[in-house]
Amino acid sequence: MKLSQIIGNSGATILHGTPDTEVTAICSDSRKACAGSLFIAIQGTSANGSDFAASAVSNGAVAAVSTSREGLAEMADRFYGHPSRSLKLVGITGTNGKTTTVTLLYDLFRSLGYECGLLSTIANFVGGKRLETENTTSDPISINSLMAEMVEKGCEYCFMEVSSIGVEQKRVHALDFDIAIFSNLTHDHLDYHGTFAEYLRCKKMFFDSLKKDAVAIINTDDRNGSVMVQNTAASVLTYSLRSGADHCCRIIEQSVEGMLLKFDGTEVWTRLIGAHNAYNLTAIYSCALALGAGKEEVLVGISRLSGAKGRLETIPGPDGKMIVIDYAHTPDALENVLKALRDICPERELVCLFGCGGDRDRTKRPEMARIAELLADRILVTSDNSRTEETSAIMDDICKGFSAEGRRKAVCIADRKEAIRAAIQMSGKGATILLAGKGHETYQIIGKTKNRFDEREVVAEIIG
Repeated sequence: MKLSQIIGNSGATILHGTPDTEVTAICSDSRKACAGSLFIAIQGTSANGSDFAASAVSNGAVAAVSTSREGLAEMADRFYGHPSRSLKLVGITGTNGKTTTVTLLYDLFRSLGYECGLLSTIANFVGGKRLETENTTSDPISINSLMAEMVEKGCEYCFMEVSSIGVEQKRVHALDFDIAIFSNLTHDHLDYHGTFAEYLRCKKMFFDSLKKDAVAIINTDDRNGSVMVQNTAASVLTYSLRSGADHCCRIIEQSVEGMLLKFDGTEVWTRLIGAHNAYNLTAIYSCALALGAGKEEVLVGISRLSGAKGRLETIPGPDGKMIVIDYAHTPDALENVLKALRDICPERELVCLFGCGGDRDRTKRPEMARIAELLADRILVTSDNSRTEETSAIMDDICKGFSAEGRRKAVCIADRKEAIRAAIQMSGKGATILLAGKGHETYQIIGKTKNRFDEREVVAEIIG
């Protein structure tokens, strides 16, 4: 493709090459430049991409341009042939539930016989092919490259997590979304956004950008749901567990084996547990119907779904104990999981083990302590991904949220493996032990080192 065709009307400035230069690949990282490639330089958070143009050319790039983040997204879209236009593209945003919802949508539509793609925190999938991922929302080049592969492999649908940071950094700019789902908005990412108002604004930008024939699906039980669609051109569908909406769900009963739910008057049993999963499933139900699937086949499909990896994942422990691994790493997510476990196993001792990530939002640390104290019988404060912060300093921040009573039932053990061992050993027979924060992750970052740490493996070793 000629450089001029890729640039289009993005207003990019040519740093190297001519409009007629033939380009066979694109990149925004000079280290990934190769023979025949175009290097697209943007102003990054810590460096100006134009400073690396010469390096890209020395690595084989035949052209280099400077542009905005929007320009990068538009050029990626053009280079890969506008792949999102050839897919039914569904994006979900919100603080909690994104990974579970997109993963279950992917599983549901594959069970209905459709070929699908998935872009999520846990992994990306092109059809049945799994590809590892590092960010909730990838860069525009990776996104469009993956979607082009989905189109080539015959995928009809793509289900995608959309983070507030991804929206703010224009990673989803120029994508053609058919459906956008809003789940909820609670405390997270304030280390990046600065204020809750700015966090909300970035989420809302996703809905502001929707086309007229798109559908916005919002959770009206969250007070920010209506805010999201104030300025959208898309048509709006609502869902709720508590009030009237286009699609309603009620929890009839639940146990450790699952929940009996009623969707728009029809009962269905699901293997998932917790009110937060009832919300996730209602979003999935609403989305599937909006995509044209039949109600009966959708509910049958929902009854067969299992949860995403690292989301309320249970492991039988010694003496009738139940060990639960969950990714809950925000105050709201931790509260949801603890409430779910308390509701379904009210007679069990409930042990909560958690930490907080280093170099991230510090304000949520004492709030998570307050929630753990309110809902758990025993608490173990430990490390998560401490990164370049001292684990002891992070634990001190957490403990500031405990009252005197909370401090009496909390134990601080910096080594996460030893904290898990202590949680299992100190809990009574039949206890429920929540290991919160790591979920699907198979590593722990201490300093700048990424160490192997899969809690499933750790638990298996401890319990023999």
